[in-house]
Amino acid sequence: MARTPRNSKPFPTRDAVLTFIRESTTPVGKREIARAFQITGSDRIPLKAMLRELKAEGLFDGGKSRYASERGRVPNVCVLEVTDIDGDGELIARPVRWESDTAPPPIYLSPQAPGIGALGVGDRVLARTKKTAAGFEAETIRVLEGGRQQVIGVFSLDADGGRIEPTDRRAKRDFRVSREYTKGAKAGEIVVAETVAGRHLGLPEARIVERIGKSDEPASISLLAIHSHGIPTTFPEDALAEAAAATAPNLGKRVDLRAVPLVTIDGADARDFDDAVFAEPDSDKKNSGGWHLIVAIADVAHFVRPGSSLDNEAVERGNSTYFPDRVVPMLPEALSNGLCSLKPNEDRACLAAHLYIDSAGTLVRHRFERALMRSTARLTYGQVQQARDGAADDETDPIVETIIAPLYAAYHALADHRRQREALDIDLPERQISIDDSGAITGISAAPRYDSHRLIEEFMIAANVAAAETLEKRQAACMYRIHDQPDMAKLEGLREFLKDLGFKLVRTGRMKPAMFNQILRKAENGPQSHLINIMVLRSQARAEYNPRNIGHFGLSLQRYAHFTSPIRRYADLLVHRSLIQCLKLGTDGLTKQEEAAMAELGVAISKTERRSQVAERDAKDRYCTAFLAEHVGASFSGRVSGVTRFGAFVELDETGADGLIPGAMLSRERPRYDATRHQLTVGNARVRLGDQVIVELVEASTVTGGLLLSLKEVNGKHWPHSPAARSSSGRGEKPGNSHKPGSKKGHKAGGGRRRRR
Repeated sequence: MARTPRNSKPFPTRDAVLTFIRESTTPVGKREIARAFQITGSDRIPLKAMLRELKAEGLFDGGKSRYASERGRVPNVCVLEVTDIDGDGELIARPVRWESDTAPPPIYLSPQAPGIGALGVGDRVLARTKKTAAGFEAETIRVLEGGRQQVIGVFSLDADGGRIEPTDRRAKRDFRVSREYTKGAKAGEIVVAETVAGRHLGLPEARIVERIGKSDEPASISLLAIHSHGIPTTFPEDALAEAAAATAPNLGKRVDLRAVPLVTIDGADARDFDDAVFAEPDSDKKNSGGWHLIVAIADVAHFVRPGSSLDNEAVERGNSTYFPDRVVPMLPEALSNGLCSLKPNEDRACLAAHLYIDSAGTLVRHRFERALMRSTARLTYGQVQQARDGAADDETDPIVETIIAPLYAAYHALADHRRQREALDIDLPERQISIDDSGAITGISAAPRYDSHRLIEEFMIAANVAAAETLEKRQAACMYRIHDQPDMAKLEGLREFLKDLGFKLVRTGRMKPAMFNQILRKAENGPQSHLINIMVLRSQARAEYNPRNIGHFGLSLQRYAHFTSPIRRYADLLVHRSLIQCLKLGTDGLTKQEEAAMAELGVAISKTERRSQVAERDAKDRYCTAFLAEHVGASFSGRVSGVTRFGAFVELDETGADGLIPGAMLSRERPRYDATRHQLTVGNARVRLGDQVIVELVEASTVTGGLLLSLKEVNGKHWPHSPAARSSSGRGEKPGNSHKPGSKKGHKAGGGRRRRR
């Protein structure tokens, strides 16, 4: 836990210290700063660390003189990063830290002093700067470690070696690769490289360090996303050895649940089963019409102990990452798909939540126990829904009345409670990418959404609430899943947008999900429904992990934690350990060290979750681009999903793919941009957020994953201003032609759709 300062006066911020140094009329050292801010005793330690950082950046000299960087002024001594090489081969740098709203001036690095060596793009140096008539120059004092940049792109050969075209669409330049740095890469391969000193014809130089695979192979798409976002893919030998040596526990002191007909319900392509469910009428006469639910979760804490190699690797990953063709797991396969996976007809260790709800779906009591279970069946969402709808198969027919019917009855009670508390009800389909056994993309469509999906979600939410309530009641450490109120600035933008569509979002000091639901219900089944759902989602804060509870706005819950997926989320493992510790369920609970580090762990796993989300979205975008690359010249229907001063973004109806109509493709003259109305205007014609459009696919860049579109129709009317589209085929087919995407059926799909709340 964070140490409470002994002084009543709060510890100064970095800006406060810099302001004091800047405004002092005499030289300032550590002693003067400590005296000014009343810093004594052990509080001098963080002060010393802060001043050491300021000194390294050239903002503090220990009291020898009086200098500090004014806001927006280049310091006399500072850390610079080489950002570019001009046409004459000179290195251009910028300060690593720049605290101004204006862009930093370019700083030209003088030729390096003997012994320092050549520099390249991405290098960081401590340098002494000076103002000249021509601008700023800097002399390198020393080269700092960790300045090299990673480059990922598609390699092409030439007589001197080759070039790398970056896959990052923000990159403005290719990178030069000398013959000795190609690592045997072949034309068309995706490679990982690092920037090095040297340049050729003004291009920055790079050295290939890894070859990922051919750029035209679908399997390379996920690999590209994995490498681009730095997701760890290999486990060290000691972690693999720990997983391989793990053995299933005996019954011992565990409760025996093997006679309870628990079932797992997951996607058809899921391989790790971390939750099993059961429901029956509550036998307590005081809870007439109520239900007893059991949510049994894999007991990962038994196998992954704090401080072990497995634990260290799980922290680094934070969570599993799911792609259409593979999963990058948080735990080695021996556990994630083996001993921790609740496979049917096999004894498995679990942490079981017994949940008792009344007829209205309110959680009235709960308890947790460590148990041994045996799953009765591994069912899929589609299979369970078909059985519920009267089309049971051989596996589900015997259990329709005894297992499936009680699950749905309990679910309906939970769903009633969800509606009563007005949880945010955003309805947006998820893209499902179908891939055949050879790895080829066969279709992209909206993933099906059944009541069986909602059933499992409501059971998991109830278990998560019970876990948070249990830990809070016992004043035990808890890693909450928090979701803050929407940002006021975002709300104002949403309010203006909705106003133009004829909807009113009330103004109030504190928002409630019900206020958004009112708008969503009014827009339901209307032409703007999908867009309004998107805009409401964009206005929301991002959920995160934090030991300090502020509630979950979207679910309209006062306390909420993730408990149900410890195979694939480290937050859940922490909650399991805390439950084990406070309920005295074993000796492998949360340690004092973990409890003290909960805030830091919350920040870390929130970052890894975000990393996985971005990587997963990046991969899906690239899969869409690869699939549509065969349809350049075809026309598609879509809706304008974003408007900026440089163009309009369109979400295609059938695939959900996003493409850009640049301003140059809208008109030969520059469109007028109206940020308030989210529109671009050319003459008397306009394209606006939410407009139904017909576009032509001009280009699908499999390197950057971007789609370039040309506008043909807006809301059923011909767009008169488009320059001639630069189509490689010139076909320009109408929607619904033979190039209609998503018409093929794949053997597998979805990339392990998982639940995130």
